[in-house]
Amino acid sequence: MPRVKKGAAVRRKHKKVLKAARGYYGALSRRYHLALQKTFRSGVFATRDRKDRKREFRALWITRLSAACRQRRIRYSAFIAALADKGIIVYRKMLSEIAIADPSAFDAVCQAAGMKIETAAAAN
Repeated sequence: MPRVKKGAAVRRKHKKVLKAARGYYGALSRRYHLALQKTFRSGVFATRDRKDRKREFRALWITRLSAACRQRRIRYSAFIAALADKGIIVYRKMLSEIAIADPSAFDAVCQAAGMKIETAAAAN
């Protein structure tokens, strides 16, 4: 059986890894073995952070809704429970966008949920 030299294949493989590691600091972008480890690790972080991004956005929407509810003297948890009781299905993302872009529409959603709206200006 003839001897097979893998020069071209290995070079292609190394170039692929080093291209992915472009921009890393120091030897991590120049040495194949270190670049291989770092690109693998960066893939792990990327996978983890794609999941985390969803969690962070949901927390942002809830914070926005909580602030909008607080302006109307409503508790966030009571607001969400009232929406569920009335069978109103609106996602938190859309509710937060409505609360920011169109406060009067958010007031209408609150009233549809059966919440008594008390604005901060009326309370003072």
